[in-house]
Amino acid sequence: MALPFAASSDFAIDKDAGRPCPNLQDDFRCGIHRDLRARGFTGCTVYDCFGAGQKVSQVTFGGEDWRRSPQLARQMFDVFPVVRQLHELLWYLDEAAALPTSGPIRADLRAARAATDRLSNGDADTLARLDVAAHRQQINTLLLHASELARAAVPGRRKNRRGADLVGARLRRANLHGANLRGALLVAADLREADLRRADLIGADLRDADLRGADLTGSLFLVQSQLDSARGDGRTRLPATVTTPKHW
Repeated sequence: MALPFAASSDFAIDKDAGRPCPNLQDDFRCGIHRDLRARGFTGCTVYDCFGAGQKVSQVTFGGEDWRRSPQLARQMFDVFPVVRQLHELLWYLDEAAALPTSGPIRADLRAARAATDRLSNGDADTLARLDVAAHRQQINTLLLHASELARAAVPGRRKNRRGADLVGARLRRANLHGANLRGALLVAADLREADLRRADLIGADLRDADLRGADLTGSLFLVQSQLDSARGDGRTRLPATVTTPKHW
């Protein structure tokens, strides 16, 4: 309901923000959930709100919903993306704090997590006014430090492809051990049998990337939705923070 999408390889139809998806049922379930990929809604299968939808519905608005309380709909939809960003940051902060190399900044990471959690539990008016971009920038500085500490022990020169346009790149068997791939565009990249151990993948676009046989052991800040949007197989090695997608 809240989010828009455009007809593309990810979605079969156009939908405006604030307009119900035609597949949304009266019980708020998806009518084609089992057939989303076959029906052209791959984008739905890889989206992750990090629990923000539940938080907004059950906590911020105390169990109200936009059908029973249509006067709250606009505010709900404005608050949702803010909480979604905060919950994503909570996930990254948890991973960063759990890294064995984060000792020097673990206290800062935990303090940042507590502050972010407090923000996510604010009331609707407070959340709507929150400068989430500024808060995200503060957290990003800490996450980058955690990444640098984790990758420092990787021998040799570590590649820095932060934000690089690697769409369709031929990277089969590439040595990307400890590489900085933050925000890199790896759409449809050939990463078969690539070494992505301890690579920083925060925000990397892996849609349709070929990860068959790749080694992502210990990779940093890889979330399930990134992996779900890629292709892989039984030989793909993954960090413990994610699971093998069912469609591989």
